[in-house]
Order: sequence, then structure tokens, then C-alpha cells
Amino acid sequence: MTAPRTPAVGGEREVPVPDPIARDYLLLALRLDQRIAGLVDGYFGPADLKARVDTEQLRSPDRLADDAAALRAWAALEVDQPDRRRWLDAQLLALEVQARALAGDGLPYLEHVTACFDHRPERTPEEVFDTAAAELETLVPGPGSLPARIAAWDDRFTVPLERARGVVDALLPGFRRRAETLFGLPAGEGLVVSLVRDQPWSGYNWYDGGRRSRVDLNTDLPIRAADLLSVLPHETYPGHHLEHAWHEAHLVDGLGRMEASVLCINTPECLLSEGLADLGRRFAVPPDDEAERLVEVYRLAGLAEAADPSAAHEAAARQVAITRALTAVRGVAGNAALMLHADGVPRAEVLAYLERRLLSTPERAAKRLEFISHPLWRTYVFVYFEGERLLRRWLELVPPAEQPARFRRLLAEQLTPATIVEEIEAATGPQSPGADLVDGR
Repeated sequence: MTAPRTPAVGGEREVPVPDPIARDYLLLALRLDQRIAGLVDGYFGPADLKARVDTEQLRSPDRLADDAAALRAWAALEVDQPDRRRWLDAQLLALEVQARALAGDGLPYLEHVTACFDHRPERTPEEVFDTAAAELETLVPGPGSLPARIAAWDDRFTVPLERARGVVDALLPGFRRRAETLFGLPAGEGLVVSLVRDQPWSGYNWYDGGRRSRVDLNTDLPIRAADLLSVLPHETYPGHHLEHAWHEAHLVDGLGRMEASVLCINTPECLLSEGLADLGRRFAVPPDDEAERLVEVYRLAGLAEAADPSAAHEAAARQVAITRALTAVRGVAGNAALMLHADGVPRAEVLAYLERRLLSTPERAAKRLEFISHPLWRTYVFVYFEGERLLRRWLELVPPAEQPARFRRLLAEQLTPATIVEEIEAATGPQSPGADLVDGR
């Protein structure tokens, strides 16, 4: 999950001098971050540009919007590389739209989200949630309501806090080895994982530049055995850490595209970043191996099921089926956001919808409503489900043996959501609205 943070400035490595367009892009992002706290999610570009912005007079939102529009027009004329030109165009449009909204000249919600992500989100049909609930009714054991049974099942497989460090340390090398085999690792990359408290998210990657990340896991929230097989790959290998490290190595250090040294919230790069981080789980934990990996986590965590191999394998197989059924529920947040911000549905009705469709506790529904109401995250709410859905469709256009090479493009290239859509349509024909949603994945 993503949350506001102070941008990190790159370490002591020598930072290339950016070309004028990249320089102005970095300045624009840093200036807009002063008006929209949390917009810059990470910065490892030239420290002198950050210092310059920190000491200059704040620019008005109108001025920043005009700066973005002017830079977009300049880049369209001056940038020769088609992929870089298209990436800059999409990113700058997103920054301009956010500046204009801040100035009081914003777009309607759905148009705003579409402009920010270079991709129009689609509502998940309600029958998808009905199907998921019906599957879960048969999968989740125990008495009581389905949300209560899901909560009780999750509690059974919570990793004790005193065991969490050891489980993480045991799993991470395997994820790294698989990533190295499938995608390669840039020289000098590395990360550290810390267990933290008092945070609103379950896991977070803080990319510091120099091909280094800090990954935090929040111990205020229960750490479920199955969640570790998602959160760790998402934040580390082949997710955010590997993506940022390869972008720095290839785009910044290799091609000199210094604009990639700032990471901006609510821009097209976020849709692809969160999508690839979610999609990367299939490479870190191949579907055929998932149950065995869960049994390993049960053992490392010292869970009761681990004492009986037969019970452990039965529980793991059931958990895999439950996890896959629950993927459909990820579309609930996007539907709720559209209800609240586009349809004008009262908050109380949206909260009731979240409680019913999330199949979880009222507290979790209220927390989700808080997220989709936040000025920054009300837009960002779409990137996980929409990003993974788009990239999965694109990835599965090629045979399994070719999918690692296709996934690696996400780690190395300057791609946009519209480029991904065009490649899908070139292979399959135009996509109808809502295509691929009814399977609930």
C-alpha cells in the first residue's frame, strides 16, 4: 500500500546532469509536491535541484499547471525517442490535471482518474462479487456469518510476532534467486527489511536510489501466512525494489533519462508499478508451488497445523482456493470510489456497500472508506486492481515460457498504460468495456 512520505534524495553516488527537459520535469514534480503533500513518492535525482526548490518561493497552482502544459508541448517537439516522448506526455498530463484541480479548475472524477493514469477504470460487475461469495461459502469452514468465518480462518494462520523476522529472512533469499534467474539483478542492488509499528499500511518500499531499498512491514496489523507470499514479492523481488533498481540502472544511469529519478503519485507510472508488483507474485511463488510454500511458512511460523503434515497440506490447499476466490473482492474499492465521487451516493450507503461486499469487519470497511475519501488516495485507489488486470491480460498474450521476458520489459522500459492497451489490441482486436472482469481475477 502507498502512503505519503518525505522524498529520499540519492546517496553519495555521482548523479548525471539532466538534460533541460528532464531537469524541468524534476523541478515541476518537486514544486507540485510542495502544494500536494505526498505527490513525490521518491526522489534520487540531483540534490541541487531539490535544494533549489526547497529554498525558492512557492509557485501557484495555476502557474504549475501552465508549466506542465508548456513542458508537455516542448517535449512533444524536442524529444526524439518515441517511448520517452510518450511517457513524458502521459506523465505531464497527469501532473497538469492535478495542478488544475488544486487551482479549482478540476475535471469530473472519472475524467480526472482517466487523465491521471492514462487509462479509464471500469466498474466490476456485481455478479463477480456474488460468485466469489458463493465460492467462499463452500471453502471457508466453521459456523457463523461468512465475514466472521473468514476472520476466524485468518486468525488461525497469523504468524506470531516473535517468529515474523525469521520467516521473512527465510523467504526473501528464494524470491531474490528466482528474480535473478528470470530477470537478472542490476549490479549493486540490495535492500533491508524492517519490522515497524504505527503505520497505516501492511508493507512499504522506500526506494533511496543507488539501487537500494528499505522495506518496512507493519506489525500493528496481523501478519498472515498467506499474505507474506504476496506482500514480500510485491515490495521486493520482482516487485517495487527490482522495478526501481532496474529503472535507475537502465533508464537513468544507462540512457540518461533523469526524469525517471522522481516517482510521482497519481500518474501513469503508478498504474504499471502497482500492477507489476502484484503480478510479480506469480513469478516469486509459481501457482503450482503455492501450497508447498504455504506449508513451509506454517512450519517456519510454528503454527499448529505444521505438526501434522497431512493437516498442513490440506489447510494450504484450502488457503490457495480461498485466496484466489478473494481476488474478485479487490474490485470493490474501485466500485465504491465511483459510487462516492462520480455517482454522488451518500457516504452511509457507500459504507454499507463496503461492509457487504468486502466480506470483512465493519472496521475494515470504515478504514477502506477513509482511504477512498482521502484527497490523494481517492485517485490512487484504482492502481492495484486495474494495473494488475491490465498487465495480466498483456502478459498472457504470450506462452508461459515467454512471459518472464515480457515481464522484464516492465522493469527496463519506459512504458505507458496506453502502450500496453495498444499492444493488447494489436494482438486481439479492440477490447470491449469491462473485458476480462467477469472472471473475477
